[in-house]
Amino acid sequence: MKFQKLNYIVCLLFLWLGIQNAYSQDKPDQNITVKGKVVDQSNNPIPGVNVFVQESKVNSGVNTGADGSFTLECTTSDVLVFQMNGYLTLTKPAPEANKGSVILIKSLIDAGDDDNVYIPFGIRKKRQVSATVSTIKGDDLPQIPSSSLNNVLTGRLPGLLITPNGSQQPGYDVSSFVIRGRSSYNNNQEPLVLVDGVEREFKSMDLGEIESISVLKDAATLAWYGMYAANGVIYVRTKRGSATNTRVTFDAQAGVSQPLQITRPLDSYTYATLYNEAQVNSGGTPVYNAAALQAYQDGSDPYKYPNNNFVDGFIRKVAPTQRYVTTVSGGNSFVKFFTLLSYYNQGGIYKGGDNPKYDANTNFQRYNLRSNIDLHVNKNLDVSLDVGGRIYNLRFPNVGTGTFLSTVYSTPPNAFPLLNPDGSYGGTSLFQKSNPLAMMSAAGVSTDLTRNMMANISARQKMDGIAKGLSLNLLYTYDVFGLYRSGFTQDYETYEPNGTGGYNRYGTASIVNYSGNNFSGNIRKYEFWGGFDYDRTFGLHGVNFSTRFSRANYSLFGLLDSKREGISNRLSYNYNQRYFVDVIATYSGSENFMPGRRFGWFPAVSAGWIISDENFLKGTKFLDFLKLRGSYGLVGNDALSSLGNRRFAFLNNYNRSATGYNFGTSYTGVGGTAENALANPNLTWEKAYKTSIGFDAKLFNQSVSLSADYFYEDRKNLLTNSLLPSIIGQSLVQVNEGEAEYRGFEAEINWHKKIGKVDINLFGNYTYSNSKILSINEGAGLPDYQKQLGHPITSVLQGTSYIRNFLQADGIFQTQAQIDASPVQRFSRTVKPGDIKYKDINGDNVIDNLDFVTTDYNFVPKSYFGFGTNVAYKGFDVSLFFQGVAGRTITIQNLVNSGNANNGYLNQFSVDRWTPSTPNALYPRLLLSDRGNNTQNSDFWLRSGDYIRLKNAELGYSFSPKIIKKLRLQQLRLYVSGLNLLTFDKLKGLPLDVELPESGYNTSYPYMRIYSFGLNLKF
Repeated sequence: MKFQKLNYIVCLLFLWLGIQNAYSQDKPDQNITVKGKVVDQSNNPIPGVNVFVQESKVNSGVNTGADGSFTLECTTSDVLVFQMNGYLTLTKPAPEANKGSVILIKSLIDAGDDDNVYIPFGIRKKRQVSATVSTIKGDDLPQIPSSSLNNVLTGRLPGLLITPNGSQQPGYDVSSFVIRGRSSYNNNQEPLVLVDGVEREFKSMDLGEIESISVLKDAATLAWYGMYAANGVIYVRTKRGSATNTRVTFDAQAGVSQPLQITRPLDSYTYATLYNEAQVNSGGTPVYNAAALQAYQDGSDPYKYPNNNFVDGFIRKVAPTQRYVTTVSGGNSFVKFFTLLSYYNQGGIYKGGDNPKYDANTNFQRYNLRSNIDLHVNKNLDVSLDVGGRIYNLRFPNVGTGTFLSTVYSTPPNAFPLLNPDGSYGGTSLFQKSNPLAMMSAAGVSTDLTRNMMANISARQKMDGIAKGLSLNLLYTYDVFGLYRSGFTQDYETYEPNGTGGYNRYGTASIVNYSGNNFSGNIRKYEFWGGFDYDRTFGLHGVNFSTRFSRANYSLFGLLDSKREGISNRLSYNYNQRYFVDVIATYSGSENFMPGRRFGWFPAVSAGWIISDENFLKGTKFLDFLKLRGSYGLVGNDALSSLGNRRFAFLNNYNRSATGYNFGTSYTGVGGTAENALANPNLTWEKAYKTSIGFDAKLFNQSVSLSADYFYEDRKNLLTNSLLPSIIGQSLVQVNEGEAEYRGFEAEINWHKKIGKVDINLFGNYTYSNSKILSINEGAGLPDYQKQLGHPITSVLQGTSYIRNFLQADGIFQTQAQIDASPVQRFSRTVKPGDIKYKDINGDNVIDNLDFVTTDYNFVPKSYFGFGTNVAYKGFDVSLFFQGVAGRTITIQNLVNSGNANNGYLNQFSVDRWTPSTPNALYPRLLLSDRGNNTQNSDFWLRSGDYIRLKNAELGYSFSPKIIKKLRLQQLRLYVSGLNLLTFDKLKGLPLDVELPESGYNTSYPYMRIYSFGLNLKF
């Protein structure tokens, strides 16, 4: 459907609304005085109930007296709202409030106004949920001016692990998500992310848009999505308007971000000294003589003997960041609305360079817009229209972030002067285009302008005429995404003195010009969900039934569309709000598989029991509420990522061969065609059998809330290599013969108490998970110690690769006698004192590839947790939140051995190398060549990745009601906050960030600490 058609539908809906309102005009309003009384279901008066007119500010009305009575001036068209803690909110037309007593219904535990849980295409009270869902409200997340919501959500929910694992450049920060654990060894198990029920990216949303974020973990919630949600679901609910009050808010934040860790470059003297040592160790002679070393020390000739600190010269200590958000929300019985507009700006950490045409420093700006409208067209029809938009503007140097940072981090300090005496850019034959000053001043700049528009339109038509409680529900979504790149191009020359008074020139300079504009990444997608709901209560029996047909289409320019479809069904039953049963069955399909094998059933069941309502527990004084629950079911995963980008792998296909064939006497190569791996027509989806058993409890007058779950998943049909013989010389697409599992437990606790004027809240969550490979085709002849079977799904992140097998190190050789008495190590031509010693695993007296061992080291932790506190006293409030992991391993090989032949593989870690006078050094001897022995993947380079981090702290002050009343405000709050403030780890002073080890090194943008000051206004 095109946007034009969507606009027609919206116009017709508004026209219909106008007609409905035109014919429903009542006679003019009249002023009345409402005198009433509020009682409970036993006709006992309820004092302290807040009574106010709908659409006005909460607490702007009156409170009931000791006898439950109240008096309020209003008009005949006003609707009154009655609110009281422990009771369900009630709305009533003003004239009717004069007719007898107003009865408020006492809410059951976990069934109050604020206890809604959003499940797929449904809402339940928390009491009714027998599945495993963890939820946090958007208002409970810290207000941090960060470009990604990942930073504020980390550690907040049990079962959800968020790990930064890629570039943290503003606008491109990358993190991986795992829910509960890993049970697949051939996909990264990223969960499905849904925003208002639709698959969308959420990390770039503004925090002010979010009502709540839920994690759906078990089969009872995931089976609704059939074969698309085996890895779990992150369900984001956006804010909507309120029919009880109108509110305007404004938030402003300003702060600075600074690198947590960044490489510390060597000075020229240290570099030259270490280079000489590495040269000698490699069988050469020193390159730098005593005069050169002295010149590096005293700086007597900065052109011939430069001493650059590129990190200090081109990386800022801090970078500014700011965020501004305004919202308007409200409504009445007929229309509810929520609108938001936000602006975010994060400055880059680069500096240096001056060009009047452009600024090449990285900068990220984002605009967020959201408008959610709910229309009560008439008593039978409700319509919602949601529109969200984002605009990103990311600026970066034309050379690219990785190239620029690699140049700044790893270029030797003595390579060249930034500027020659004549003002030209310095360079050498080895470093022709490695001048960071020229990169910032004369290499151009690019700007990525990204636009993302998302629209939902939904309708609910009651069909009580057919069956009471029956309704028709429709949802249509349309999203577009586009990336437009523009900027300036320019090139520069570098010059190196040639020793005769002249210069050797490298490169060719060009003037500033506009770069060619480029459109890329254009995506269109739509989803349709349509079906029926049935919601009835028969005495003590409650029945809910939902069925939906769904279809999704994803269009990416230049590729075939991707499609999904299915039918989802859910039946919920409860008896006396005490016993609950849910049955889910979904029939869904994927085009990734052969026709006739594309669809399957995904059933699940869950049950809950409020055991604390039974007579044998009602007398327990400390126990207020206890619910037992459990679920079991089947969920699928059709995203077979180990097939790479190959679609329709059930079909044989061909590609153009780069090598081709040689013809003629000149053996000229011509393009050819090669067959891909043979197709597998029996490919199918992964099947995840999920079990979850847990409980929810409230203790000591509901001051303590506790939840805990045991979970287990058995995943079958994993892709693994085929063991069929390759007698025709052609490889085969993988087969579904693998199996793995994970099991573990999670818990969450919250304690809230008010002691005098001090309001205290303590909270925490913990998750433990461990995996095991049950079946995998590893080939014949592989030693048992190198097999993955029976091991956890383990791997250690090294750069962008995951490593499972390691050599076992046995220290560093100290003498030639030790080398002579040890097995022969064949990873280098020569092994000398100062090299790493390895254990001979297979006992053949040779160290080679047969001595690598499959280990249980893992970058993904076995345990992860978060805990914190909120304390309020009068107008002051303080919050602290800690987050951490345990059972995690990181590698430092890519850091210690970083660099290349041009810089001699030297860096800040090289100072701690082995020498005859430092036998207990941290790292092996320095080498310029034949380095293979000391750069193997071994446990010598592994370190504990366990840590506890003060993720967030905030101190705020809210002005007293007397002051804000004079200012005609509802709330005025000032606060200071920080992110990534303090870390406790086991690295023993190793200068890297344990959460993201390579950040600030090699080619990686640093992980940032953020300090900010904020202002919050509510009108």
